[in-house]
Amino acid sequence: MRQPAEEERDDMERVKLDNKRILFNLLPAHVAQHFLLSNPRNMDLYYQSYSQVGVMFASIPNFNDFYIELDGNNMGVECLRLLNEIIADFDELMDKECYKDIEKIKTIGSTYMGAVGLVPTTGTKAKRSIYSHLSTLADFAIEMFDVLDEINYQSYNDFVLRVGINVGPVVAGVIGARRPQYDIWGNTVNVASRMDSTGVQGKIQVTEDVYRMLNKQNFEFVCRGKVSVKGKGEMLTYFLEGKVNENPQISSTNLVRKLYPDGRAKLAASCPSVSSVAGFTVKAGLGAIQAATMQTNRSVHYLPPTPVVEQA
Repeated sequence: MRQPAEEERDDMERVKLDNKRILFNLLPAHVAQHFLLSNPRNMDLYYQSYSQVGVMFASIPNFNDFYIELDGNNMGVECLRLLNEIIADFDELMDKECYKDIEKIKTIGSTYMGAVGLVPTTGTKAKRSIYSHLSTLADFAIEMFDVLDEINYQSYNDFVLRVGINVGPVVAGVIGARRPQYDIWGNTVNVASRMDSTGVQGKIQVTEDVYRMLNKQNFEFVCRGKVSVKGKGEMLTYFLEGKVNENPQISSTNLVRKLYPDGRAKLAASCPSVSSVAGFTVKAGLGAIQAATMQTNRSVHYLPPTPVVEQA
């Protein structure tokens, strides 16, 4: 028969394991490990500076139109239940092995924020190049459209995604004591947010720095032109259309994501050229197959001249 002292020790071990699991859910693994090994009586501010980090903001701009507080939907609870399903599916997508280097930073309303390149400068894990990291983040952003499409199909909704990506230096840290929050700060983060807020529904808008890093990695872009960004003036931006599969062993079926006037993203078996901002098309995600055309030089499409977009 077990003694009360043994049962108490087992209970304490279970509590420690539960707390550890919660901590690793709240913080990146290397940050959680830092706090586990730290002296709780000497909790200095934790921060790390990184020279090159890819930052993504992905928002659902028409969710506010969907949210309504009525007796029929339990005063808005059913709307939040669907938003929770969307965010949880994005989280599940991030759990895939190919996206293990991406860190979810937080959710702000219906905006999902993630970053890649937040790895410790020391340790046994080799530091991947920012080119590889940024490519992973772009793949993730593209596949988010597929996830939202599936939710729209199942729930008979027309939610649309708008994504902004930037790359550059950031400072990452943990603030707060009772509910510690891991976050990132810096001009890179602000501009990534602006790439989302000044973007267009159904599109992935990126900065010129992102374009230069990804242009030679089988991604296709459309040059949008100059956009007025708060605090930065006019910035040249690009729309990331999708990824080209150059493996000749794979079928050459073309699938693109076409944004229809009603805002619903549908798959079409054609690949029309992009001729205007409103007619922008985004290549389908990782599950779709792009034409297998071997190209040595990537070409960039340009949109016709459009007025400067004012900051919202």
